[in-house]
Amino acid sequence: MVILYNKVKLYLLALLVAASCTLLADSLKRITSLVQDLLFEHTERNLPWLLIILPSVGITIIYFTRKYLFKKKQNKGIKEIYETIAGRKQMLPAYKIPSHYINGFFTVIFGGSTGIEVSTVVATAAVGASVHKKGNAAIMYKTELICAGVAAGITVLFASPVAGILFSLEVIAKKVSRTILASTILSAGVAWLYLYWVGSAYLFNFAIQPWHWHALPYFLLLGILCALVAVYFTKTVIITKALFSKISNNFIRVNLGAVLVGIAILCLPYLYGDSYHGLNSILEQSGQMGTSYSFYFLLLALVLIKPLVASLTLGAGGDGGVFAPSIVCGALLGILFASLCNQLLNAHLIVVNFALVGAAAMLSAAIHAPFTAIFLACSLMPGGSIIFIPIAIGSFSAKYIASKTFQYTVYSYKGKSLQMQLARIIARIKYS
Repeated sequence: MVILYNKVKLYLLALLVAASCTLLADSLKRITSLVQDLLFEHTERNLPWLLIILPSVGITIIYFTRKYLFKKKQNKGIKEIYETIAGRKQMLPAYKIPSHYINGFFTVIFGGSTGIEVSTVVATAAVGASVHKKGNAAIMYKTELICAGVAAGITVLFASPVAGILFSLEVIAKKVSRTILASTILSAGVAWLYLYWVGSAYLFNFAIQPWHWHALPYFLLLGILCALVAVYFTKTVIITKALFSKISNNFIRVNLGAVLVGIAILCLPYLYGDSYHGLNSILEQSGQMGTSYSFYFLLLALVLIKPLVASLTLGAGGDGGVFAPSIVCGALLGILFASLCNQLLNAHLIVVNFALVGAAAMLSAAIHAPFTAIFLACSLMPGGSIIFIPIAIGSFSAKYIASKTFQYTVYSYKGKSLQMQLARIIARIKYS
């Protein structure tokens, strides 16, 4: 009887968490997208030189909110969730909800080259943890309510309840139980009903086309390339954050990274914020400029520089992670790869299909979650499920190659202090 009572209480609290996190994630998504687009378009059109200092403005605001509003307490990203789940007495405090919400918002709207995904994930997890504490739920159900919050957040961000459920299981809980599964399904269902009621749009409105079997080797090769770029990305983030942590002067630490990000954005405006607008623009241009070598160099520059500016944003104190940058980088690499193969090998590849597979493969390699990446990618563009098999091939191959490459780079530097520190960090967290 007590067990039944506790489960009923859990599911009622999961519904409460779902409703709260759905509204939180939707409001952050909408307001960030609106303000980011307005600020970027106005600045680029009228005062483009201001792009250099906008990231400094955003990260400076974050620095002062952390110092005075949140009492100098740093945000650690996904690591905070893992610590809460692993420790019986550990708890995500309620202030993490406004902290990640506000800091994620200011990071992205002023051009910080990350995204609101990780901010949303930690904020919604904090909602689940707070409801668990206030609702007097059984201690064993802390993970369930945290996963319920995260499932609602991811469902709203990408309009995919399956991706929300899988992300909670694959990345957050890292296990499956009846209560975790039921809680995440309930939560994702509430978020999906909300989206059905208010309406939702695809992140990239480019229709996917039917694929052909002769393209399978190319999809596999793209997955391998995405894995290598993902390793470069993740190691860049870890090394950059480690280097910036050694800068004791707050003014230098905040402005060094932010100004470098601003200079990169001035040279390549596609890098501004989450870069979803830039990717949409690139996809539109790919049909007209697909055979231009200047277009290829632009894509290559973006693929190599986006991880660096994202790392600098995080190192300087911005809020976020590798989620959005991985999607953008992978899609850009897919466009570059397919365009080059079409020109040099006359391969007749469908560029937009490779953009979607690249996004899935890069995300899978970066967060080590192929199932999440597959179903999330299918929701990014109209008809994404048409290329489910190529997406799966790219995602699983990228995850496998990235894991092996990480192991090789860690062992090959055995005995060197910095690399051993990185090895310990990689062992504790999958992404920053």
